Amino acid sequence: MMHREWTVWIFLGWLALSGGLQATRVKEFLTAQEIEKIQDAQEIDERVKVYLEAAALRLKTAADRLAGKESLPGDPLEFFSVEDMLDGYFRILRAVMMNIDDATSKPGTDPKKTEAALKNLKAYTEAALAQLVALKKVAEDQRREETWTLVGKAIEINNGAHDGAAEALSVKKLGAAGAPRSASGSNF
Repeated sequence: MMHREWTVWIFLGWLALSGGLQATRVKEFLTAQEIEKIQDAQEIDERVKVYLEAAALRLKTAADRLAGKESLPGDPLEFFSVEDMLDGYFRILRAVMMNIDDATSKPGTDPKKTEAALKNLKAYTEAALAQLVALKKVAEDQRREETWTLVGKAIEINNGAHDGAAEALSVKKLGAAGAPRSASGSNF
């Protein structure tokens, strides 16, 4: 019995080290430098700013790639495909929304920093929408179905993030203590 248990553990260890579990592994959507900056940004306004810079870089680089411009060697996004960057954009905005939601549910969070984060998110998503619409048109013109679909998902989350930020800011302005809130207690 003991021998079989050790054999199973050795096999699982080998499988994990050899990449045999790769199907369950998800590609990281942030670079090591971006992760470090996010970890250093402890305040919600600064953290959202770092995330949105990463999102903007994904959109710019995806547009460049669709236009035929390749990354230079050493570029942090050199090995990311257009589809990786669009998926990364989606995941970044989802992370921003979760971070804001978490911050609003913590009693010690500075409301001014949360408001600054919401304003930044709202402004960013307004500007990004035009880029996303242009990317969708290019993907359609180039008959890149997967890219077109991912841009559609990016537009959906972009609009959701924008609407959530706008609603949270309007509730904040109205001072509506009894406004509808999510299960976590935030307006996101």
